Amino acid sequence: MNTHSKRYRESLKHVELEKVYTLKDAITQIKKMSNTKFNGAVDLHFHLNVDSKKSDQMVRGTVVLPHGTGKKVRVAVFCKGEHDRIAREAQADHVGSNDLIDKVAGGFLDFDCAIATPEMMKDLSKLGKILGPRGLMPSPKTGTVTNDIAKAIEDVRKGKVEFRVDKQGGVHLAVGRVSFTEEQLYDNASRIIEALNDARPSSVKGKFVKSLSISSSMNPGLRINS
Repeated sequence: MNTHSKRYRESLKHVELEKVYTLKDAITQIKKMSNTKFNGAVDLHFHLNVDSKKSDQMVRGTVVLPHGTGKKVRVAVFCKGEHDRIAREAQADHVGSNDLIDKVAGGFLDFDCAIATPEMMKDLSKLGKILGPRGLMPSPKTGTVTNDIAKAIEDVRKGKVEFRVDKQGGVHLAVGRVSFTEEQLYDNASRIIEALNDARPSSVKGKFVKSLSISSSMNPGLRINS
């Protein structure tokens, strides 16, 4: 039974699913296929040659996209005292200390990024099972545990995104929106690919990126030479 939409089937007429494209050619095809009425996302999908169960093969980091993600990032900041004032002046969407922690514990998750001051991490640890699986737990490694709240908020708003390998060895990151120019998508995608390769664990032997593809909302993915 064919479960794909008419638009998806139409898109298939313009691509060769078994072909391996260069990044530039793939982006050109993505732009041609993206005829949705909404400004869909463009995503990169990596399959890495790592065993995520091994601590020395964990792939995690951040990258600042030259042209941002095209999406408004909702920021929650866990802090108190003077940092509370700074976070509000920097226009964080949600600011609080234990009150915000209790709100999240009660099911509130209306944010895309969480930032915290170091003094809040002990109390914030109780949210580990809620924020961790969603990739929202603040971490010093990604610059989201810091006393420089204003800069952290600014970086996120400029296009700083976090990546982390999942249990299947996959990493999925937004490159931008279909409204971006081909040059903007290429710049962002190139920066992500570079950052992923820089994050290669030294314990990984052989080819690091087993496969790489790019896709846009409601359209088939295209394989890219990696």
